[in-house]
Amino acid sequence: MADAAGSTTASRPGSQAAPAASCPACQGTGPGRGAPHRPVPVYTQYQSPDAIAAIAYRGADPADDRLWHRSGAASRAEYAYWCRHACGMACLQMVLHHRDGRTPPLLDLFYDCADHGGYFRQPDGSIHGLVYAPFAAYVRAQHGLDATVHRELPLAGLCAELDRGCVVMASVHPEIRRPDRPAPGRGGHLVLVIGHDSRGLHVRNPSGHTPAARCAVLPAGVFAPFYAARGIALRFT
Repeated sequence: MADAAGSTTASRPGSQAAPAASCPACQGTGPGRGAPHRPVPVYTQYQSPDAIAAIAYRGADPADDRLWHRSGAASRAEYAYWCRHACGMACLQMVLHHRDGRTPPLLDLFYDCADHGGYFRQPDGSIHGLVYAPFAAYVRAQHGLDATVHRELPLAGLCAELDRGCVVMASVHPEIRRPDRPAPGRGGHLVLVIGHDSRGLHVRNPSGHTPAARCAVLPAGVFAPFYAARGIALRFT
C-alpha cells in the first residue's frame, strides 16, 4: 500500500450543517492547543469496512466488496484497481466531510487528483502516488484547503501543526493498525491525525481492520516507530 495510499463507518453524507461550524478546534474555542477536531467520521479506502481484515490479512479480493459501487467506480475491476492506493483520498474525504458535512465519492476525488498530477500510472501498469506537491496544489485550487507539504516532519513538528489547528495526513506503516506489535517499518500509508492530548495522538485510519484501529488514540511512543516523519498539514480556510 503506497503513500497514495477510503467508505465510511459513519452514515453517508447528507444535507446536515457542516460539522466544522460547531467544532471547538476549528473555532479556536477548544480546551487547549492541539485539541482533536470533532466530529471527524471515518472513511475507509475499501467501501465495506468489515472486509478490511480479510483483504489485508487473508488475501481477499477487493473486487468482492459488496459496496464497491459506492466508490464511484463503473465496475468491480475499476474499484479493485484503485482502492488499494486510496488512503490519501479517504483522508481527504474525512477532511471535506468535517468541513462541509458531505464529500464526493472516492474515485471522483482520485481522478481529479490524478488530473492534477497527484497520481499516475507507471509503464508496468502500477499506480504511483500520492505525490505530495501536486496534491497540495489540487486541494488548494479545488477545495479551498490550506495545504503545507512537510518532507521532514518529526513528531514534535507534527504536534506543532496540530497546535496551529491543522489536521495532518501522516505517512505511517500500514501495520499501525496493530500497534501492539513491533513496527515492521515506517511509511507507505497515510492516516489522518486530527489532534493530540494527554492520551496521545488521535488518528483516523483509512485501512483500519477493526473499529478501534479505524478510530485510535496512540501514545507518541507507540505512534513514532511506524511514522516516517513526513506528511501534509491541512488547515480549514
